[in-house]
Amino acid sequence: MDRFLLMHCFTRAVETGSFSAVAREMGTGQPNVSRHIAALEEHLGTRLLHRSTRKLSLTPEGERYYSEARRVLDAVTEAESNARGDDRPSGLLRVACPTVLGRSYVLPRVGALLERYPGLSLDLQIGDSFIDLVEDGVDLAIRIGTLKDSTLKARRIGTAERICVASPDYLARHPAPRTPEDLRQHNCILYTLLSSGNIWSFRRTDVSVSGRFRVNTPDGIYRAVLDGLGVAYAPIWLFEQALLEGKVLPLLRDELGPSTPIHIVYPAKRLLPRRASVFMDFMADEFSRAKSLNEGAVASLLGD
Repeated sequence: MDRFLLMHCFTRAVETGSFSAVAREMGTGQPNVSRHIAALEEHLGTRLLHRSTRKLSLTPEGERYYSEARRVLDAVTEAESNARGDDRPSGLLRVACPTVLGRSYVLPRVGALLERYPGLSLDLQIGDSFIDLVEDGVDLAIRIGTLKDSTLKARRIGTAERICVASPDYLARHPAPRTPEDLRQHNCILYTLLSSGNIWSFRRTDVSVSGRFRVNTPDGIYRAVLDGLGVAYAPIWLFEQALLEGKVLPLLRDELGPSTPIHIVYPAKRLLPRRASVFMDFMADEFSRAKSLNEGAVASLLGD
């Protein structure tokens, strides 16, 4: 039994969603592909795929096996490439990143990345929900905040300095806060995925805030501030353009709390393929050029 052949048939069936497509790739018939995957399921003693006339779908066991099989096949491909003296990155890289950071800073750089590395394919998964890298089959994740998971390794690629902001319309109706404690008298826009909940940390104190609107995306925070719904405390890169255009105003600049690190993380016990290394190098270099993603962002963008 050629296990690599069986694994290849299975992973490509998952990725293409079709036995026929795999058969065309391999220059064989669909019945052979079906037999290969059935043989793999028999060898493993479990069902990997649900088959219907309309689509293929993974079982829970299939999801776990696909993640590991894909990594094995990619590692073999990379080892063979290295043995030939070809150190160009190749294969599929799966990366997860937060919504607004992904849209504003990662997506605009994808074209240059793929042009530089023609053998690299990128599966970019954008969202604000927590991703378990191992369970979800993700190679790298960009995360904002202090890391607590000891099973992950991390490379710092940037810094998120936070700032309090509100719209001129809101401030025309409410006196601007002079101290962090004044925020208790304001409608504060709450980000429901914030690890500290409704506690905002400033240079000298932590403040428990409240408000009539809460939302689970940075996009929602941004829109709510511009619509005059209240005060937000968010990374300056989220409001960079709005601040420069005067659509929102900075508050409590002398009281701002510690900055938040931006990391790329990956499983500590996994071999890091070259395609992952070049992605991290590329993004670290690109992020270093963005003023709003580094220390001193508030002073740089708003003046001392």
